[in-house]
Amino acid sequence: MWRCTGPRWSGGGPEPAGRFGQRLGWYCAERAETRTSLLPAGKTLAFAAVGERRCLGVWRAGRWIVCPYRAVLDGASARDQCARCAQLDRSRSVAADTMADDPRPYGVYLAYFGPGLLKVGITAAERGAARLVEQGAVAYAWLGRGPLMAARRAEAVLGSALGVPDRFPKAAKRAARGALPPVAERVAELAQLHGRAREPALWPETLEPVEFACTDHSELFGLDRIPGEVAELGGMVAGAEVVGEVLAGVGSDVYLRLAGECGAGELEGLEGEGVGGADGVGRAGGGGRAGRAGGLVAVMDARVLSGWVLGAAGGRVTTVPVVAKGRAAAKGAGEQEDGGQEGLF
Repeated sequence: MWRCTGPRWSGGGPEPAGRFGQRLGWYCAERAETRTSLLPAGKTLAFAAVGERRCLGVWRAGRWIVCPYRAVLDGASARDQCARCAQLDRSRSVAADTMADDPRPYGVYLAYFGPGLLKVGITAAERGAARLVEQGAVAYAWLGRGPLMAARRAEAVLGSALGVPDRFPKAAKRAARGALPPVAERVAELAQLHGRAREPALWPETLEPVEFACTDHSELFGLDRIPGEVAELGGMVAGAEVVGEVLAGVGSDVYLRLAGECGAGELEGLEGEGVGGADGVGRAGGGGRAGRAGGLVAVMDARVLSGWVLGAAGGRVTTVPVVAKGRAAAKGAGEQEDGGQEGLF
């Protein structure tokens, strides 16, 4: 029985960002095996939530330690752990400041999510751009590198001095994607902040500086394929189905063109019934395209899939609740996004 472990991005380390790809992770406790399945643009998905959503447990030393409590999770939440497993996870965590002895070098970066939405953060140098891609950063630039505690201090000092936070709510990031300025303007905004951070009065002596160089992820994410009006998919419950075609992937978000009408109607262009794939995701048979060319586009936080067994969809329409809305105004930048900070350092 394969359970989904949520969204993943392949690549990392020294690889160019262009070689990253959005995926879903899977874990089979009976076999103690993991695998991933790609979510490229144009892929048709047709899956249903089966049984109960279970806590994934804790990831340690490259493997899953199964939740001993067999805890059942809320299907609407982005959190994939029960409270006790989450507490154990944070007992050895850079994000929770309980792993100060990590000997790896860390990078300090500036990430751009939209006009005025810039943050400072850190990530293990060996992970390369993975952390930035996982967060859905539209563009980024490295500031410097150094030991963990030096990077932590730099993150705190520069964040306070520059007036930029260390995170944004998901609603703010989604809204910003619909009003992005040209690449040149994004680069200029990052360059200006990078220059301010490098002022002698602010720059920490313990951090090795990195010259400004901007990396833009708009092509990697497929931002030009996301329309201005996007609905949102709600959480999963047992039996709920999602049927649609992947348009783009940004961080943990997957943009889908939903098949037919939500909750009723026929699916045009989809040949045959959905069949379960080896990776646990039901896929439409016959290689058909999902839905109409101008069908409803909705965004799903793929973290809500974690902990579910996903089987083939029995119908041809999405039965998960859909909230139709345009690009909503961003929430306050200081508001905590559902599910906490995405990804690990």
